[in-house]
Amino acid sequence: VFEVDILGEGRSALARVNDELGLAFDSWDLDYYTSMFQRIKRNPTSVECFDLAQSNSEHSRHWFFRGRMVIDGQEQQETLFSLIMDTQRHSNQNNVIKFCDNSSGIRGTELECIYSKDPSQASPYETRRSLRHVIFTAETHNFPTGVAPFSGATTGTGGRIRDVQSAGRGGHVIAGTAGYCFGNLHIPGYKLPWESDGEGWEYPSSFAPPLQVAIEASDGASDYGNKFGEPVLAGFARSFGMRLANGERREWIKPIMFSGGLGSIEDEHVKKEEAEPGMEVVKIGGPVYRIGVGGGAASSVQVQGDNCSSRDLGAVQRGDAEMEQKMNRALRACLERSDGNPICSIHDQGAGGNGNVLKELSEPAGAVIYCNRFKKG
Repeated sequence: VFEVDILGEGRSALARVNDELGLAFDSWDLDYYTSMFQRIKRNPTSVECFDLAQSNSEHSRHWFFRGRMVIDGQEQQETLFSLIMDTQRHSNQNNVIKFCDNSSGIRGTELECIYSKDPSQASPYETRRSLRHVIFTAETHNFPTGVAPFSGATTGTGGRIRDVQSAGRGGHVIAGTAGYCFGNLHIPGYKLPWESDGEGWEYPSSFAPPLQVAIEASDGASDYGNKFGEPVLAGFARSFGMRLANGERREWIKPIMFSGGLGSIEDEHVKKEEAEPGMEVVKIGGPVYRIGVGGGAASSVQVQGDNCSSRDLGAVQRGDAEMEQKMNRALRACLERSDGNPICSIHDQGAGGNGNVLKELSEPAGAVIYCNRFKKG
């Protein structure tokens, strides 16, 4: 941990740390954070800069979709995100969760479900009637899958499963889908007429070639689902790369790893409760590693930018399906308690790490976090 001397050197000190740590701050970020720390008259630490880079990254905050949109010099009234949200005014009004949580949900029906009589221990089952809604969620895990196809795809599946689990006050996992888009495969002994190589067809040095992505990403997604116990029911794969008539290259240089999920949520668990003083912040899951920290920032750097190969690989999370299954059992025990769910709000930790998840979970009340209590790997 070191101090970044903004008070002494100004913006250049932050710009240097931005390059050294791969924080993905753009020019606006550098100006804003420099002026902020100058205003409060203190220097940030490297940890604070790293934390800001994750929680305020494009990956975690989607500034691009929420930003002011100027077309041909004219500022538009709508943002890209508001245009997407506006479609809900013209569609079936059956949403129970939309644009406000880890997953979306549509109205379900009343069912007779099987519950453990006492989820805290081995016990007989009983049936109860409950109103359950359908959860849909989808995400892409493109940057990690490009860098490390197997690990990137496993955590794409794992992260999407956690999005289902983290809807409202907790959701139930049912099944998943997977899809992949990548460049020309160049399969040995199976050359296709539109596939070209050589100058102008290079891939970023830190990225795996498309054929490796096609094989290992598919293996990774299925491997995680199998170990967790979630079937992959459907999917797709697309390969494309060509030169247009004007010489422009069109190709999935940065691959797409799409993971979609289906789940259910009980009606009484749809709405998260707002954080209040006196509530406990609890982390469950595996131990903390340096691996995977920095994914929010790393995913926000342009593919053709100045990514450092070692930094990219370190920003890719590693999947632990067995641990996620253990966590899922703990979650189900809370959701299925006959005397009420103790979870007020739940959020999953992804590429933004603690820098993102703990802030979103405790907003607006804030929280005291004891980092020294994290179990370290």
